[in-house]
Amino acid sequence: MSNERPVPRNEEIELDNTKYIESETDTKGIITDANDYFCEISGYKKEELIGQPHNIVRHPDMPKIAFKLVWDRIKSGKNINAAIKNLAKDGRYYWVFTHFEIIRDINTKEITGYRAYRKAVSRHVKEILDPLYKKLVELEKEGGMEASEKYLNEVLAEAGEEVTFDNLLEEIHRLY
Repeated sequence: MSNERPVPRNEEIELDNTKYIESETDTKGIITDANDYFCEISGYKKEELIGQPHNIVRHPDMPKIAFKLVWDRIKSGKNINAAIKNLAKDGRYYWVFTHFEIIRDINTKEITGYRAYRKAVSRHVKEILDPLYKKLVELEKEGGMEASEKYLNEVLAEAGEEVTFDNLLEEIHRLY
């Protein structure tokens, strides 16, 4: 498979609210399974996805700090929810609300992988998160992930003491 990334196009793929995009990865984020709807929306065949890092669908508008926080959380054995802008094979994009789950060995209870269920994100959430994510990406280009993390922490602090990255979506709904 080519390592060449698709060129982003400013065209959104509308998701079907009745369907979930599903995938499983190993502990390093390598795709081990993907459902038909994931293939349909991303534009990749299942064979193209299996064995690839999940960031094959990472949109360049997504800040690295968002993925760092997600990975920190799931590696610690805790589930998390996140809103993510993904990049399809043809360069179009799609926003998803993702619920991550931990897959554990039935005997040892060790983490063996992760499962993600994705559904459509409301327009309202996209309108709020898109400028925030763009600002975080801009800060990462200027000052690295530390700069974007500092800014994100400031935004979260302004939203309230109990607001964390993984409950930011619920807080956005509450505030707006």
